[in-house]
This record gives sequence, structure tokens and C-alpha cells, in this order.
Amino acid sequence: MHTGGEPLVMELGAGVLGFAGIGSVDSLLVIELGAVVLILAVVARLARRIGLPALPLYLLAGLALGEGGLFEVSASEDFIEVGAEIGVILMLLMLGLEFSTHELIANVRRTTLGGFVDLVLNFTPGFVAGLILGFDPVVAVLLGGVTYISSSGIVAKLVSDLDRIGNHETSVILSILVIEDLAMVLYLPIVSGVLFGGSALDTTITVAISLLAVLAVLTFAYFFGERLSAFALSQSSEALLLTLLGGTLLVAGIAGRLNLSTAVGAFVVGVALSGDIVSHARGLLLPLRNLFAAVFFVFFGLQVDLGSIPGVAVAAAVIAAITAVTKIATGWIAAARAGIGKPGRARAGAALIAHGEFSIVIAELGIARESDLGALAAAYVIILTFVGAVLYQFSDSITVPTRRRRLTRS
Repeated sequence: MHTGGEPLVMELGAGVLGFAGIGSVDSLLVIELGAVVLILAVVARLARRIGLPALPLYLLAGLALGEGGLFEVSASEDFIEVGAEIGVILMLLMLGLEFSTHELIANVRRTTLGGFVDLVLNFTPGFVAGLILGFDPVVAVLLGGVTYISSSGIVAKLVSDLDRIGNHETSVILSILVIEDLAMVLYLPIVSGVLFGGSALDTTITVAISLLAVLAVLTFAYFFGERLSAFALSQSSEALLLTLLGGTLLVAGIAGRLNLSTAVGAFVVGVALSGDIVSHARGLLLPLRNLFAAVFFVFFGLQVDLGSIPGVAVAAAVIAAITAVTKIATGWIAAARAGIGKPGRARAGAALIAHGEFSIVIAELGIARESDLGALAAAYVIILTFVGAVLYQFSDSITVPTRRRRLTRS
């Protein structure tokens, strides 16, 4: 029996804290997370000061905090892994908000040839390199996948950071990325089945389900996107934020369970929304996107053991140099077919250079079969993350002299 209000309040407060698990949280985890976020704040300020995209610097921060780095973060890795996945999902959701379903379908149709050129030019170098390095054919196919697919997450962040979402070539870049992600609907189930001894029937069923799921989601978005947007829109910012975040995570998670890319699921949600909800969604989601996108790149760096990189650095550099050229050629050809001028073609090619999350996922499938594949893929992605970010930022200045010479001649 309580005679005063204050002891009762204190007791209830302690009960609530205990029920919420606050008292049981590892203080080291909280300290590490706080330190990581503050480091990212310093990195973001440094990137702004020197005029470079923050993404490569976030990656370096992750390397410094990972195995073999200056400091090792271990207690909070599980949280960071989940945060990294959320980062990719939010990046693709925000990118999808910029395009309607009709625009997406039209752009993919228009870029079909570019998607085929992308496959031929960028899968081949990895596959051939795998055979030259002595990998068995299945692992060589995996390395071909590593070199084929650009990073939707990194490219989305670059386009947003440099304020090029409204550029004409951005729709071409997006179309190529979507085609690549959709190609993974076929690629991942097939190579997984071969690697892990699945039957031909099981692999075929998985691929068929994946394709049907993608078609179903796009069809729903095409016919019911406006109704969905009207239903989700709310005058309460809190309710709208929770609806957008919860719905996107749900769809992305279901896509992952169906062996699709969670990024594709998030992108389709963004594409399905239209009308007034789009402008509200951008303002609400942008701060979350920035936070979790930074976490994604730190997590990627944490996964890399620096000690394993020197042995594969030369091979990774050679493959990276070749595929940087082939990715530029891919963007140039696709943008040219869309009637975009040379500066836009150069930007499209430079944007596609960056590789990331999907390349690592593919490499992880074959690490048990070929241990060097993981280190090779990590070094390759690190190189192209830096090269792609820098070339994309300065792609405009690279094309300026050509325009000036033409003006002089005329």
C-alpha cells in the first residue's frame, strides 16, 4: 500500500524501464554505436569540406573499424547489419518515388538493348578472369555475377547527393539497374541450386515463382497505384511515416523470402506511390535514409578482413579497370539510344561503375568453394566504389573541354 505519489511513480518508472529491456542493454553496445555515429558525422563534414561524395569515406571508416583495422567493433555488428539492410531499402524507396509505374515500364522497354549490352560486356570479364585464375566454372560464373551487377544502393545515393535525380540520363541509369536486379531473379536461384545440389525441378519452380511475384507486384502498382497512395496518405506525419516505413519493410521482406532482391521490392513500392503522398514521403524519409545509408557502407567495410586483400589486389585492380571501361560503354550506349547528349552519356556510364551489396552477396555464395573469391570481390568493390564515385562527380567537367572545342570550331 503506497501512501505517497512519488514512490509509486518511481516504482512504476523502474518497472517500465525493466519491461522495456533498457536496463539490460549492454552499455558497450550503446557506446560503440554512439562512437560509430559520431565518426560518421566527422566523415560527412570532411567529405563536404574536400568536395567528395561521403560514400567512399564511409566505406573507409568501416574498414578502419573492422577486422584488421585500427579498432574492431564487435558488440554492435548485428544491429549494424540490420541497419545496413534498412539503408539499402530506404535508398531504393526514395529513388522509386521519383518515377511512376508507367515511366518505369516505358524506360525498361526502351533500355532492353542496353540491358543486353550490359550483360555481355560486364559478365564476360568476370567469368573469363575466374577461369584464368583457376576457379572452377561454377565459381567463375559467380565472379561474372560480381562484375555484372552495379550497386543500386550506391548509385541511388550518388544520384541523390549530387542532385541529379531530374537529369535526363537518370531514367536510363535506373532502367539499367532495374534490369540488373530483375536478372538476379533468374541468376541467384539458378547458381544457388547448382552450388548446393538442388534438383533441376526445384530450381525451375523457384525461378518461376520469382518471376510471377515481380510481374504481380508491377501489375498491381500499374493499375492500383493511385488508390494505394490515397489510402496511405494521412494528415498525421507520424502515421504516414509509420505506414511508409512499415509497408516498405514488409514488401521488401516478402520479396527477400521469395528470393527476390529486397531492393527491388522497395523500389517497386516507391514507384507504386504517386500524387500528394510523394512530396510528404520525401521530407519524412530523407533523414532516415541518410542515417541508414551511412550505416550500410560502414557495415560493408566491417565485413572485409584487410589482411586478405594484398594477395588479390593486383587481380582485383585489373578486373576493376576492365569493367570500369565496360560499364562506361554500357551507360554511353544506353543513353545514346535514348537520345541523350554526350555529357549525359558520360554521366550514365560513370554512375554504373560502382559495385556493392549485390556483388558481395554473390561472392558469399561461393566462399566455401573458393576462399579467394570473397577477398577478391571485396577488393574489387572497394576500388570501383571510389572510382565510380569520383568519376560520376567529375563527369561533367570531363566533358566540358569537348564542348568548348566544338564551340571554337563553329
